[in-house]
Amino acid sequence: MEGDEREARRQKLAALRDSGVNPYPNDFQPRHTTAEIKQLFEGADDVALESNTETVELAGRIMSQRDFGKASFLHLMDRTGQLQIYVKRNVIGDDAFGLFKQMDRGDIIGVSGKPFHTKTGELTIEANRLSLLGKALRPLPEKWHGLTDVEARYRQRYVDTLANEEVREVFHKRARIIQALRRFFVERGYFEAETPIMQSIAGGAAARPFVTHHNALDMDLYLRIAPELYLKRLLVGGFDRVFEIGRVFRNEGVSTRHNPEFTLLEFYQAYATYRDLMDLTEELFVHLADEIVENRVLRWEGHEIDLRPPWRRVSIPELVSERLSVPIDAVLDLDHKALRAAADRVGGPLRQDYVQKYGDAAAGYLLLDLFEAVAEPELVQPTFVERYPVAVSPLARRNAEHPNFVDRFELFIGGREMANAFSELNDPEDQRQRLEAQLRHRDAGDDEAHAMDEDFLRALEHGMPPAAGEGIGVDRLVMMLTDSASIRDVILFPHMRVEKI
Repeated sequence: MEGDEREARRQKLAALRDSGVNPYPNDFQPRHTTAEIKQLFEGADDVALESNTETVELAGRIMSQRDFGKASFLHLMDRTGQLQIYVKRNVIGDDAFGLFKQMDRGDIIGVSGKPFHTKTGELTIEANRLSLLGKALRPLPEKWHGLTDVEARYRQRYVDTLANEEVREVFHKRARIIQALRRFFVERGYFEAETPIMQSIAGGAAARPFVTHHNALDMDLYLRIAPELYLKRLLVGGFDRVFEIGRVFRNEGVSTRHNPEFTLLEFYQAYATYRDLMDLTEELFVHLADEIVENRVLRWEGHEIDLRPPWRRVSIPELVSERLSVPIDAVLDLDHKALRAAADRVGGPLRQDYVQKYGDAAAGYLLLDLFEAVAEPELVQPTFVERYPVAVSPLARRNAEHPNFVDRFELFIGGREMANAFSELNDPEDQRQRLEAQLRHRDAGDDEAHAMDEDFLRALEHGMPPAAGEGIGVDRLVMMLTDSASIRDVILFPHMRVEKI
């Protein structure tokens, strides 16, 4: 039982302290990592190792032990991997060996010694000095796999990463992906910005915000749902190419695809259109696949995803017309009667209060729901879906040929939305009218409708260059590049209900 082992470890801790041993010292500094030691000595033959005079010093956690009386083998893990250690009583001495006998799996130790090969050929360090650096009072689990442990793995990620090398590898890849994203944009002349996380107006997306209160100013603030409106202020301010990688917060449901806080990449480029960003997005995803996966065809949840350009480009009216046999002209005209008839055939979880909530804009919201119901799940291979209704895109430029729609695309891979982009609306009068319409939708019961932002409108009145912008969910990007099924698998500490410990 775990409780019995914890008590045994506490007794060992008390015995160590009674004997004058500090079980938590800070006087050992490793000079080597396990990876460096392997690089130096793994290819050396036995003669070379016997003639070696260099002592290595490393520190890490005991991951396994095999006791043979007066000698023991253990595996030590540090941040770069694992290495076998051989501890022999007549080498380290009686006192040190007695201390070693008080050590358990999970304890943190420092080791000095010389490398050699065992009879099986495994590179091993024969310890000539052993130090206890941290006594673990809770045991590591013997097995940390399987569905029964999923919640525990997320709650105790520190144990999950200790026990599962493949989990550590996911987060190493996540770090590399974020570094690669940053380099990609910096190398193309983008300015990396930092915009407010606490905002007086929650804008830039259709989402419910988290609310907090600033005591000194005695005012409510919102955790940002997107950095968009601040980044576009920078376009006004003379920064023609800007990007930000940071956390955003949306007070919504939790699922395998959603976490209340997640990492978002947003970038904006003056004198570009949404079609320019299609090309840039293809380039970005291929670059990441080359660097992280080293293959442009990858596996994700049982699908073979082919990232090789060019990617399919198709419009929402085309998809809805094709799948529901609605005349394309009726879709382009946003014929509410035709779309309502199609919705009745679809059934399911489509919203029923369109006209009451959205008035003249109802057909646009209905068309988006129809697309999400009948087409979105089938978009497994990379697909740019364009031509979104104006009503559901209050910050996007209106399409010149089809004024009921905007110049916008969303990228879908594996049936998931991966990116959202559009040519930006820089007409301050049109933008005001769009935001006023959003206020009417809010008054009618849409709690995700966009708020009015007078300062943003004031910025547009100073003149914003024509531009295009895009947001990419970094967590979903990591999911794809690591073949992870749940967003919780790629967030180190996902949100969970409070646990009673």
